Amino acid sequence: MIDVELVADRVSAIREEIVRYGRPDCRLVAVTKGFGPDVITLARALGLDDVGESYAQEIDHKRRAIGDARLHFIGRIQRNKVRKIADAVDLWHSVDRIEIVDEIAKRSPGAPILLQVQPSGDETKAGFVAEEIESVLAYAVDAELDVRGLMTMGVHGDEAATRQTFDRVTALADRLDLAERSMGMSGDRLAALGAGSTMLRVGSALFGPRPERPVVPPI
Repeated sequence: MIDVELVADRVSAIREEIVRYGRPDCRLVAVTKGFGPDVITLARALGLDDVGESYAQEIDHKRRAIGDARLHFIGRIQRNKVRKIADAVDLWHSVDRIEIVDEIAKRSPGAPILLQVQPSGDETKAGFVAEEIESVLAYAVDAELDVRGLMTMGVHGDEAATRQTFDRVTALADRLDLAERSMGMSGDRLAALGAGSTMLRVGSALFGPRPERPVVPPI
């Protein structure tokens, strides 16, 4: 059972962090993946109108709760799942392969997207290397997608590498005149705010640990 008052306090605390770091326009995306529809309803009641999901089957299960919230797809998408949720997604964060650029352009012409940048020195993580981004940006624009900015993840257990990654992505977005930088999750949100994030993707710091049982059976 989610403690409503505790979640409300956490929302207020993170909003205060955003203001304290001089980023009042930074958007707080409530990551509701793994939780039931009731958590989306709670998030909406607390004024969190941006929700983040990572699995196509969960989005289908939660469509009614999502309602008119802005749905951010933040996970690694399989190409054959794009068509299932293209009508529901307001912003694709994790566009990390050319085949996904092509599929989104096919299924949702003109859709807003973020290009995922691989963290500094971590080849195990998804994303384009920084040196590829300019050419991928041109490709996505030619495909008539609305490239809003860049997305990246921190390096687990390495604060210095995480901050280096965030600073690098901010500099790259500035150079390419891209407004959005989706950086920072529950554990590294302060480093992201310090580096200029415009979107924080926060789940456990709001709602606590995710349930062990899946919301819907995997497919």
